Amino acid sequence: MPERKLATDALTSTNGHALRVAAPRRRRERGPVWNAVLFLLTCLTTLLAGTSFIGSPTFDAYRASREPLMWILSGVPFAATLLGILVVHEFGHYFTARARGAAVSLPYFIPAPPVIFPAGTMGAIIRMRSSARDRNALFDIAAAGPLAGLAVAIPAALLGLAWSTVVPATPGPHLVFGESLLTHALVWLRFGTLPAGMVVSTHPIADAAWFGFLVTALNLLPAGQLDGGRIGYALLPRHHPTLGRLTVAALAALGVSVAAGLYLARPDWMSIIPGVNWLVLAALIRFALGYGHGPILDPIEPLTRGRRLVGIACFVLLVLMLPPVLMRVD
Repeated sequence: MPERKLATDALTSTNGHALRVAAPRRRRERGPVWNAVLFLLTCLTTLLAGTSFIGSPTFDAYRASREPLMWILSGVPFAATLLGILVVHEFGHYFTARARGAAVSLPYFIPAPPVIFPAGTMGAIIRMRSSARDRNALFDIAAAGPLAGLAVAIPAALLGLAWSTVVPATPGPHLVFGESLLTHALVWLRFGTLPAGMVVSTHPIADAAWFGFLVTALNLLPAGQLDGGRIGYALLPRHHPTLGRLTVAALAALGVSVAAGLYLARPDWMSIIPGVNWLVLAALIRFALGYGHGPILDPIEPLTRGRRLVGIACFVLLVLMLPPVLMRVD
């Protein structure tokens, strides 16, 4: 489509005289001010969150510093790792979308108070400002983010575990991150079977990688316009709403099962919170995200066989990365 002319145009009136009509002003595009502000706030909140994660002797020493605000540097290993995963994830979407001819916004990072969200962030989003050309383009844009993020998260987990140690379990209540199949396998590869009464004291880089796996897994849920929802739409466009409903049902069933199992193990109403988390997520998908998906320009073009295999692999990764219990108190 030809671009609209922005110079002054000449129009001819009914009496034959040429009239000069001012062309409409070009609408100024907003700069990435909010993107930068939100990113800087997320840097701050993840840095503050990182001060709660110990295990790096070099950076833990900053907690005892007498210099003003030096204690905040103890959060650098956690914050830098988690932000690295999120930034690569989001720009995986961004650059792939630009390469595939789709208009997208820069990432909007979402800061969160560490008191409520231990990671200091709720991730980031990118706005699609135009429809994808076809199912192959949609798939590429959706899958690029999680796969790019994992290219950082997996090496970070291996490095963090290499710097982690096995220590006696701390007496009394303490917070424990839930294990997924992937994190369980990585810990076993590093330490083997742990002796009774021993636990892994994780390095902050490993803790950040755990959050990176969790964010990636949640994004891969095949519902709505999450990354997994777009992948599901590219794979099975006619059954996309059904995939969303099945996802909500599965999350609700997981929440009830986890809550019931933890309550039977420790009859205390606080013990059911890890199960309630999944019920809340199911409700958010059902009532906030919904089951819909925007149209694509060419819905007829079939998805290639290679992309179908990668799509199936993405959902296998979802199962491997999602911990049934996010966090619990032992």
